[in-house]
Amino acid sequence: MRCMERTTFGMTFYIRRTKLDKTGKAPVFLRITMNGLRADTSIKYHISPQLWNTAKGRALENSREGKEVNRMLEAVGFNIMQVRRQLESEGVAVSAQSILSRYLGKDAPQRHTLMEVFREHNEKCRALSGIDFAPTTVQRYESLFRITSEFLRAKYGQDDFYLDDLPEQLVEDYEFYMKTDRRCAHNTVMKNLKNFKKIIRIAMTNGWLKNDPFREKHIHMEQVERAFLEKHEFLHVLEKQIDIPRIRQVRDIFCFCCLTGLAFTDVQQLKPEHIVKDINGMDWIRKARQKTRNMCNIPLLDAARKILERYNDNPYCQTHGVLLPVCSNQKMNAYLKELADICGIRKHLSTHCARHTFATLTLASGATIENVAKMLGHANTNMTRHYARILDSSIMRDMQSVAKSMAI
Repeated sequence: MRCMERTTFGMTFYIRRTKLDKTGKAPVFLRITMNGLRADTSIKYHISPQLWNTAKGRALENSREGKEVNRMLEAVGFNIMQVRRQLESEGVAVSAQSILSRYLGKDAPQRHTLMEVFREHNEKCRALSGIDFAPTTVQRYESLFRITSEFLRAKYGQDDFYLDDLPEQLVEDYEFYMKTDRRCAHNTVMKNLKNFKKIIRIAMTNGWLKNDPFREKHIHMEQVERAFLEKHEFLHVLEKQIDIPRIRQVRDIFCFCCLTGLAFTDVQQLKPEHIVKDINGMDWIRKARQKTRNMCNIPLLDAARKILERYNDNPYCQTHGVLLPVCSNQKMNAYLKELADICGIRKHLSTHCARHTFATLTLASGATIENVAKMLGHANTNMTRHYARILDSSIMRDMQSVAKSMAI
């Protein structure tokens, strides 16, 4: 039978006669001793050395002051014993120092605030921009930080909250604020909540937040039908005579995306080294996507090559070492609205519309979804299916095959 280890514990009070204050009084100290180790602290009280009984570790009781001091020491001793029992009940390591730290409140966990966690997260994102995070992702979190600050002030009149003081209705209030005050669409709100949830998850992982404010919240995206151009619409835009240089330039970039499936950031960063020849002498675009780092492998069609050739001598391209003079995404989308008006297209044109057009037309032309996924830089075909659209021409082609096989 194993014997239990014996625990020794002691507690005494003493004064330091060498540390007298200006009035000649000495500071009173507490000493806790446990298993041969001790911890000392001042109890923030001074007493005349003449009123102190060193042997008993107490004040002499022949004065009113002495009696009051002893009552205070008894209270301190009682509280120390309470702390010891509390630590033992928690199952943590009990020592002279841990008892004293708990008594002085020094072992209390540091309280963190919501915006502090958010700020630290964004600082790490900025440091990892271009490494683990795309610059657009960093910008998205910076924007959400500002929105969150505005929300806290508008809804609660505060700049920040301690994590353990977060309102129970925080997520519900946040969603309502974005839909009403900011007039955000449903999917935009859901994306913001998803990113905000990451900040909450960091706080919970570190043990700074016990109750998850997202525990009852289900984040769901609504299915959105993305615009795309059918073949005749695309050819009309590609061949349209345009006299305005900036619109003509944006048209070329848009059509290049329709022919390659490149996203805005990837076409903006397209450089000569991304164009390679295979063993048959055919040109390919081989580039890792900025968003996912998945490799895109795209045959360079003649129509796409001709667009690149128009900008061989472009000053912007030569200065920046890129193949196309792509402006900012904001200007690009603004100019695409003008392009749609000029071409009589009643659809919302965007670089993402071009990517959908590429996926839809290549699938409709008979390309396998696996090959389209490879060209788009998707990790699997499930992502590619979001881009797929069933065209009337595809349905008619398939039904004609059915009719031919059935001799109808």
